[in-house]
Amino acid sequence: MSLFQQKMETSGSKQHKDEISMKHSKSPFDLIVNQIWRSKSFSERWPQSSMARFFKVTENSNEAACVTEKQKEGKTSLDSENKENASKLSSDEFKSTDPVGSTAKWEQVVEFMERLGKEPDQKCMNLNNCSLTANDAVQLAALLPNLPQLEELDLSWNELIGGTLKVLTNPMQRVPQLRVLVLGSCRLSEMDLSALGDWIQHLPNVEEIDLSWNGDLGGNLSLFTRKLGVDSKLKVLKLVDCDLTAKDAKALGQALSVITKLEVLDLSMNKDVGSGLETLFQELKHVPHLQVLKFHLCGLRGDNIINLGDALECVPCMKKLVFSCNDIGGSFNETAAHLSNFKQLQVFDVHRCSLTEDDVSALTQILPLLSSLQVLNLALNKNIGSSLRHLIARLRFLPRLTTLVANNCNLSEESIVELADTIPNLMELETLDVSWNKCIGGNLGLLLQTLQSSSCLRVLKLCSCNLTGQDLESLVSVSCAGFLENLENLDLTYNNTVADQSWAMFFQKISGLKELSELDIGLRPLTHRACDPWITIFLGSLVRFPSLTEFGMHHWVLSASQRKRLETFNSDNKRNILFHC
Repeated sequence: MSLFQQKMETSGSKQHKDEISMKHSKSPFDLIVNQIWRSKSFSERWPQSSMARFFKVTENSNEAACVTEKQKEGKTSLDSENKENASKLSSDEFKSTDPVGSTAKWEQVVEFMERLGKEPDQKCMNLNNCSLTANDAVQLAALLPNLPQLEELDLSWNELIGGTLKVLTNPMQRVPQLRVLVLGSCRLSEMDLSALGDWIQHLPNVEEIDLSWNGDLGGNLSLFTRKLGVDSKLKVLKLVDCDLTAKDAKALGQALSVITKLEVLDLSMNKDVGSGLETLFQELKHVPHLQVLKFHLCGLRGDNIINLGDALECVPCMKKLVFSCNDIGGSFNETAAHLSNFKQLQVFDVHRCSLTEDDVSALTQILPLLSSLQVLNLALNKNIGSSLRHLIARLRFLPRLTTLVANNCNLSEESIVELADTIPNLMELETLDVSWNKCIGGNLGLLLQTLQSSSCLRVLKLCSCNLTGQDLESLVSVSCAGFLENLENLDLTYNNTVADQSWAMFFQKISGLKELSELDIGLRPLTHRACDPWITIFLGSLVRFPSLTEFGMHHWVLSASQRKRLETFNSDNKRNILFHC
């Protein structure tokens, strides 16, 4: 049992205090930990009224209050011998490599981590989703000096530690090697953000900070950003869904001049930050090494990105650019022209951006220059019309493209023909999503017949495409020829246009899908059809799907006997397939 737990559980009688004092005199480490717990400055910084609000949200509030009271009582002086020994202990001696002392320190860390069901590691402390309380935060403060080599600290998804970060301020000075700090979804308060700023001043090696999913940071980000120093090594800053405002965006923009090594900035899902990003765009000139910029669902409008094009020229190392779910249609054409400088761009996501034909035409012109592009997401842009056909024709100049997402883009038959002609040039294509494009129905054969035996396709999504029996025959033909041998995920949902007999034919003849792990043929909501015509054939065909682990069949009606067959199939055939009914 650790010394901290002893203090939590003892009755506090004078006789027992004397026993503990005797134990403390046995080792310098015990002596200094006792000093930390009994420190007058600690108790003064945390008066009873301040500490009480930390513990009121925990189930052990009475116990926590008892600990605070004992800390106050602990201000009694040590005996003269202990005082003399304590005065000789410098900060360097606290980190001593003395075998006995080091072992005792490490055992305390091990006990703490094992109590939370986590593996102890001297360089990485992962306390993600451990239901930490304010009590645990206090104990962590006592343990951090035992980990001078700590490089990663993850406290994310522990909402009860919100409001307690100040107690860790001084201990954080004992982990100067810290590089990664994750505090996502911790209910951080305004005071926590200020404390975090104090931490940063004593953590010269921090390269990554993640404060995502803390909704109370909005309007207060400057408490943190204004404390960033000119020598900051910060490379990654994530502030996803923090309810940031335009004021916060401006504060962050002003801070870019001191975090010049920044490589990743994620402001996704801050829907009120949009107008303030104009200031941030102007300051991108200070972060020439920026490689990832994410503005998903940030409330951007067309007039907010007027100057974005010029700013993007200052960050030529860009590898991932995300503008998804922002209403920037009609103004993106000027920005698109500046993308030609991104020779290293690998991911470009503009799904659901209300793009217009002019926007797509501008993107079409520079697309061949993005030779490193691997992921292109154009989904949910319904008003790009026939201009998409010309863009698709240019995809042949992107030999490294691995993912093409064009679902719900109102593709025309001409676009399907262009895509069919282009696919043979996309030798590394792994994911193709053309869902919700009704013109695929009756034309799937055009796409599939161009696949070659060397196809790398792993994911094929054809949801709600008005597929026909003829389309399923084309799919069977291509798979039997071995052109889909690497396919792992096949989505055929919401294709109510396929007749029952065609599903029976599909399962009767399909083969060559040895790597397929996920198959979904679920129907549209509010529709119901009996699966009698094909369920028996399907169960017999599973021997040809040795890797299948999930099968979706939502809204297909099963009889009691059919459900029983599905329930017993795995045990009878030594399989582990999850049937989604």
